[in-house]
This record gives sequence, structure tokens and C-alpha cells, in this order.
Amino acid sequence: MLIVQSFGVAVVLCIVTMMCWGSHVNALKMLPRSYAFSYYYWDHAIGYLLLSLIVGLTLGSFGSTGRDLLSDLGQGSLHSYGMAILGGVVFNLANILLISATSIAGIAVAFPIGLGIAVVEGIVINYIAEPKGNALLIFGGAALITVAIVFDAFAYKSIKQKRDARELKLGVILAAVSGMLMGSFYYLVQRSLSLDFKKLDPGRFGPYAAVLIFSLGLFASNFVYNSYLMAHPLSGSAVKYSGFFTKGMSKLHLIGVLGGLINATGMLSNIVASKTASPAIAYGLGQGGTMVAAIWGVFVWKEFKGASRGTYVMIAVMFCLFISGLALLVLSML
Repeated sequence: MLIVQSFGVAVVLCIVTMMCWGSHVNALKMLPRSYAFSYYYWDHAIGYLLLSLIVGLTLGSFGSTGRDLLSDLGQGSLHSYGMAILGGVVFNLANILLISATSIAGIAVAFPIGLGIAVVEGIVINYIAEPKGNALLIFGGAALITVAIVFDAFAYKSIKQKRDARELKLGVILAAVSGMLMGSFYYLVQRSLSLDFKKLDPGRFGPYAAVLIFSLGLFASNFVYNSYLMAHPLSGSAVKYSGFFTKGMSKLHLIGVLGGLINATGMLSNIVASKTASPAIAYGLGQGGTMVAAIWGVFVWKEFKGASRGTYVMIAVMFCLFISGLALLVLSML
């Protein structure tokens, strides 16, 4: 299987994660508002599983390092399977809530709040589990990101009168709950992984097998989470499974699948890099997707159009704080 041994390459993969995790939700923004969110999320789950399977059977099976995908799956312990599946189940709920918050409150509000909370929680949990790197710089970076969340909250508060206040409040609550869940899933997946990808531990997975099992947990839990949302949507009307197979919707389904492919690419890149960069740093850098998402929301989707000059100043400060926090994470390993 293909592994990463250079810290520089690991950082590049974390940047790929950042771009993917901050951009996948654009697939939802590209769809017409009439397209049910729960249909989109089925497309997303399918794309996620497909990417994990294809890459696992190619990059995860070539070369002489480690085990090929099928051998890795065959030797995994029940504990490793359980941790990877549980990680997918927790992540799926967090992701559904985050994307729901995005559809209600917009990217520029939902992502900085949801993923900002997640990055701080995730850094702390993963550093305690595997302390690696300069703790002062790591937690200093987390602190700057926390302050960035506060500035985003102020920016949100300044525009709430321009939108439906109840909808915005719901979006913020969903994003916050999503963040608390999102901060814990990565730790669960790490518990299924070998401590060293060059010499895999018996019973534990390499990165490709772990992400595939994680994706299966995500997909399977969709039958519970998304089936409920189809009958009890957070907004709009209830839909049925029969509507998912309506003729003429193939283009819309492909857009949704693309969102899942992009999101899964980010996850796989991050897990492959995690043992070289350390789980805490890899997760923290990957969640810089918050900043990428905010850029999409502000400059492409114009979610703060008509906002005051002061609001844009707060957004600019948020970006600076996020960049500074991410820079400290990188420096902590140098």
C-alpha cells in the first residue's frame, strides 16, 4: 500500500484535506432548493463509500509496504472493526447536522462554528491520546482558532436581523451540536489504526482498510439517520424513497455523489498523513477547511451580501486568526 514518510508530504495531504472538507458542501449549494436534502445526503453517502472502495483496491493494494486491502480487512480484530464503524456512525450524524445547518444558515455561519468547535475538541483529545509535537504551539493554535469562532459568532449576530432569526438560530444550534460530535469521531478511527503504517500491528488496520470500514459505518447508519430525516425533515416537506429513483434526476444525483467523493478524498488524505504528522496536527490542519468553506460562503455564494463594514472586518479578523492558528500547528512539528 502507498504510505507517507515525509512530514512535508504529510502537510500537503492535510492541505488537500482542508480544501476537500471546506469545499464538498458546494455540491449541495449547486442543487436546486427543490431537491430534498435527504436525497442529496444519500448521494453523498454513496460517493463516500465508492471513493473509499476504489482507492482501497488501488493505492491501498499496490506496492510492497504493509498489507494489501483484502489481507488487511481479513486480519482486523473485532475491536478495530468496532472503532472504525463507530467512528463512521458518529461522523455521519455530525456531518448530517453540519450540512443541515449549512442549508439553513449558510456556509459562512455553519462551518466556522461547527468545525471550529470540532477542531479544538479534536486537537485536545488526539493530543492526549498521542502526545507528539510542541504542546505550547499546538494548544496556542487551538486557542487562536477558538477566538476565530468568537469573531464568526459576532459576524453572525450582526446579520441576523437581515434573515429569519428563528432559522438562523436553528442553524447555529445544529452547527454547534455537529461540532461537538465531529470532534470525537477522529479519535475513534485512530483507535482502529496501527501505530506505525510501515510495520502494521496485528489486528489493527492500515489507513485504507480503516477508511473503508469507516465509510461502511457511515453508509449503514444512513438507513437510520437519513430515513428519519426523510419522514421528519428539519425544513421542507417529507419525501419517500420512491422519489429518489424518479426519472430525469440522474444529473442531480451525480452532483450529490461528487460531494461525497470530495469529502471522502479529504478523509483518506488525512488518515494516510496522520501517523507522520501526528493525529492532533493532521486533524487540526484538516479542519482548516472551516476557513476554506467561509471563503466560499463569503466570496462565491455572497452569504454576507449587504452586511456592514464592521461585519466584514470581523470576518477578516476571523480569517487571520484561523491562518495564524493553523500556522502554529505546522510549526509545532518543526
